Amino acid sequence: MSATTAGSALESARARRSWSKVTDDAPTREELLPLIAAASRVADHANLAPWRLIELRGDDRMRLGRAIGEATGDGPSTKPLRAPLLIAIVSSPKPSDKVEEWEQEAVASGVAHMLSLLLDEAGWGVMWRTGGFVRSAAVAKAHGLTRREKLLGWLYVGGRPPREREAFRAAVDPDRVLGRMPGGDPR
Repeated sequence: MSATTAGSALESARARRSWSKVTDDAPTREELLPLIAAASRVADHANLAPWRLIELRGDDRMRLGRAIGEATGDGPSTKPLRAPLLIAIVSSPKPSDKVEEWEQEAVASGVAHMLSLLLDEAGWGVMWRTGGFVRSAAVAKAHGLTRREKLLGWLYVGGRPPREREAFRAAVDPDRVLGRMPGGDPR
C-alpha cells in the first residue's frame, strides 16, 4: 500500500463526523452504487456477503415512522423524516459451518461503518441511528426482513448544513485501548 493511499484513509477517518441535522439534498442511487461497491470490500470470512441494504426515501420514511409508532406504542414517529435518505443496514446471515452468525453480523456492521465513512468523504452528512425498536416485529415487517435477518440500524444521509462551530469529539487515548496479551513479552 502506498503512503498516499494510507494517508488518505487515515485523514478520512480522522475527519469523519456525525451529522445529526442534514439538508434535503441526498445522493442519488447512481451516486450510492460505487460507494456501496467499495464498502463491500470489508473483511468477510469466506466471502459470504452476509448483509444487505435497504434504501428508504419519500413515503418509505413515513411507513417506517408508522412501524416505529406501532413498536413503541406511540403515534407515528417523525424520526425517519430527519433525513431525505435512510439506508437500513441488515445482517443477513448465510448458512456456514465455519463462519458463526456473530461474525457475519460483524461484517454487516463493518459495511455500515465503511459506507458511513465513504459518504462522509464524498461530502454528505451521515449519522448511524438505532433505537430500542430496531429489533421489533413491526419494524422488521416494514423492512421485509426474513426470520433470520436482523436490522442493525439506519444511516441517515443528507446534505451538510453550514455549522456554526466545528463539532468536537475527544479522541480515544490509543495507549489505553491497545494492550498486550497477559504473560507475553512486556515490550
